[in-house]
Amino acid sequence: MGFMEWWDGFWATYNTVIFSIGVNAMLALSIYVTLSCGLLSLANAAFMGIGAYTASLLTMQFDLPFPLALAAGGVLPSLVALVIGIPTLRLSGVYLAMATLGFGEVVRVIVLNLDITGGPMGLNGVPPVTEWWHIVLILGVTIYALARLRRSKTGRAFEAIKEDEVAARLMGVNVAGYKLLAFVIGAAIAGVAGGLNAHYTFTIGPNNYGFENAVDILTMAVFGGTSNLIGPMIGSTILSLLPEVLRHFKDFRLAINGLILILVVLYLPKGIWDPRRIRAFLGRNAEKKVK
Repeated sequence: MGFMEWWDGFWATYNTVIFSIGVNAMLALSIYVTLSCGLLSLANAAFMGIGAYTASLLTMQFDLPFPLALAAGGVLPSLVALVIGIPTLRLSGVYLAMATLGFGEVVRVIVLNLDITGGPMGLNGVPPVTEWWHIVLILGVTIYALARLRRSKTGRAFEAIKEDEVAARLMGVNVAGYKLLAFVIGAAIAGVAGGLNAHYTFTIGPNNYGFENAVDILTMAVFGGTSNLIGPMIGSTILSLLPEVLRHFKDFRLAINGLILILVVLYLPKGIWDPRRIRAFLGRNAEKKVK
């Protein structure tokens, strides 16, 4: 069997898994942005849903070109984040998590009861126009933009707020403004990921963007580590492949993700990709070899 035949068979079997790795990497990066500013938000699944429905309805009902529909799928969640962020971002910690989780449930119930979204049945027949290079290109642009952001004045402000919000405010950092910016950027990335996802899964429904998905997105980022951009991508890749490896345990996926979250918080608080811990480990090994 030639390479091309093997590749065609491999792609036909695993293209959905490969696509989901790319989309999940974007979702993990979307929550990385909010976590990098010290915000524990669980609204990203809802923003993903808003982006998915917006992009799908625009391509299905209005025959809008896919790039424009995808852009709208990023803009609308950003505007929603702007509106809900102003009152809710005054909260912090678990209170913010509860408020954003409540927002996610509100979005799910609205989608369930609207005729245009297909109600409980969702939307079927979404044009499968997402190509692998769409995901690679948009993920690459996202990583580049976030890397630039991380090294900019805004990135330093995010870090200052995360470390000590009161001290950052005393140093003249516009805490409320930067928090809102992080929230809006995260919403935009999640919305675009939702649009990409909808256009390769062919069908979407309100239950695709509920509590379980919000926990999944958070788990991916925390599992990989949120001290840099590499961690969320590693975490999302491993947790995207895990259901394939553990197919027999698919009914317990949420429980397994919860267990992973607990173990990481207890034993690897910086995630599996922690550069300081890795450097320290390599340094100890080098010392042993010298001895």
